[in-house]
Amino acid sequence: MPHSEELAGRRHTLAHLLAAAVLRHYPHAKPTIGPAIENGFYYDFDFGDGPKPGADDLPRLTQTMRELLPQWTEWKRKEVNPDEAKAVFADNPYKLELIDELEREGVTITLYTCGGFTDLCRGGHAPRPAQDIDPQSFTLDRVAGAYWRGDENNPMLTRIYGLAFASASELQDFLAQREEAKKRDHRKIGKELDLFTFSELVGPGLPLWTPLGTTMRILLDQYVWQLRSRFGYQRVTIPHLTRKALYETSGHWEKFADELFKVISREEKEMALKPMNCPHHTQIFARRPHSYREMPQRFAETTMVYRDEQSGELGGLTRVLSITQDDSHVFCRVNQIQQEFFSIWDIVDTFYKTFGFVLRVRLSFHDPQHPEKYLGSEEVWARAESALREIAKERGADYFEAPGEAAMYGPKLDFMAKDSLGREHQVATIQLDFNLPERFNLTCVNEKGEEERVVMIHCAIMGSIERFSAVLLEHTAGHLPFWLAPEQVRVIPVSESELKDAQEAAAEFAREGIRASVSEPSSSLGKRVREAAASKIPIRAVIGKREVRDGTLTLTHAPTNTTTTLGRSEALEVFRSHNQLGASDIRLEPQA
Repeated sequence: MPHSEELAGRRHTLAHLLAAAVLRHYPHAKPTIGPAIENGFYYDFDFGDGPKPGADDLPRLTQTMRELLPQWTEWKRKEVNPDEAKAVFADNPYKLELIDELEREGVTITLYTCGGFTDLCRGGHAPRPAQDIDPQSFTLDRVAGAYWRGDENNPMLTRIYGLAFASASELQDFLAQREEAKKRDHRKIGKELDLFTFSELVGPGLPLWTPLGTTMRILLDQYVWQLRSRFGYQRVTIPHLTRKALYETSGHWEKFADELFKVISREEKEMALKPMNCPHHTQIFARRPHSYREMPQRFAETTMVYRDEQSGELGGLTRVLSITQDDSHVFCRVNQIQQEFFSIWDIVDTFYKTFGFVLRVRLSFHDPQHPEKYLGSEEVWARAESALREIAKERGADYFEAPGEAAMYGPKLDFMAKDSLGREHQVATIQLDFNLPERFNLTCVNEKGEEERVVMIHCAIMGSIERFSAVLLEHTAGHLPFWLAPEQVRVIPVSESELKDAQEAAAEFAREGIRASVSEPSSSLGKRVREAAASKIPIRAVIGKREVRDGTLTLTHAPTNTTTTLGRSEALEVFRSHNQLGASDIRLEPQA
């Protein structure tokens, strides 16, 4: 497989090739920009009042790209002055705007030509496209709208997306994986399992959790708390509102203003719905002096925060306005940082291994080219980032660094989880913060009786319950482990004559903390079995005449479709042993 830089060059080349193909069919089009992106490329066009391509036109454009490709033998690079560049793109206002910008920045302007097509570009291509690119390794994917340069005040353009990989087989693998992902879409599964819903009256980005979905949320949160409680965390509770002054002190009002839901009281006091919990938690720590003997102080709370995302950015549970964070903040001394990080890391490892995720770590650092985005001095950032790098090395972690991905107040250690489809998701995060303790003057009294500045460590194990639920539902295709399933056992009597026994079995399970229900025999057995299977209930327990006679249950495990027959007490013992938070999933021995 080519190096990622090589693959990026191929994708960038294909963006140019797309522009050439579009101009062949739509000579009135004005190409704007076309970068390489994850999994492929895109190019934005202004088609004006003329015809423009739709989804049905993509196969034809893809074929044209493949027909042009053999002519794209090599690139020719030419440095030009602004006037020369403007002469080439005299009828394209978008390119002229880019040329003016390059001239102001003093950047060398370059034109690249291949196969008779010339574009304004900085380079980074496949050197010999006709040889380097397999014509079956790419395809055009979809058409969307996009504002010029991402600004809604600018003209709306037509964006054409393409997929591109190192080989035809990798493209086909990706397409197959994407089809499987569609089947596993958490919005589809959430509806099938009746876990959550959205209401037009309530508004987009504000999920409503059903009784079944709420059970799942509570169990996930209880599991995180079980893991945290082993490390001395204490629960705290804060309000959802705050005075403006809190976020002015923390710096969030200045840096986060556009994402705050602001509230004006009857007395004209400006307040905000909290977009994060850390400033509130600082005030719990600051309520009284702390001795070094009391450090660290570990606070944990699961609570909603609210962020005013744009409606176009909202989607299912992955991007919402009300975000439930399983949040924690550790206030500690500098010499306690590593141990606290390792303790949190242990929690993260245990939690995600429970569900079969494979983790690696991203060190999310600040962008030194844009210090205005962050709080604190360059020295403070260098200190914090160096500490995180040493922690990752000491842990022996599989990690990589990502400048520009830090939180505004400190660098982060982000855990990237690979799911069952091979996709990677950012999940848990641990953030090291020297800035908020400085801004809120948080200290402890050290061994010398002097005030010593403390450090904050922020962590959410799930990140948010909403987003983790989405990732988990797609990872498991809705087949939740037995301990987590909102409904664990569906008892299905074959006919009315077995209904009483089914009800007795379900009641016995319920007394032992098993979430069981009975499928009333108002429809055929086959239909009721199919309904239970569609609901992905882990265990279907069928009771017929034979089972009544023998005091048994015929059990089917939903994910594996394995069937076996057990005595009722034996089945109850199996259920009980797998009903502990974080327990391994049930594995039934198939019937002989």
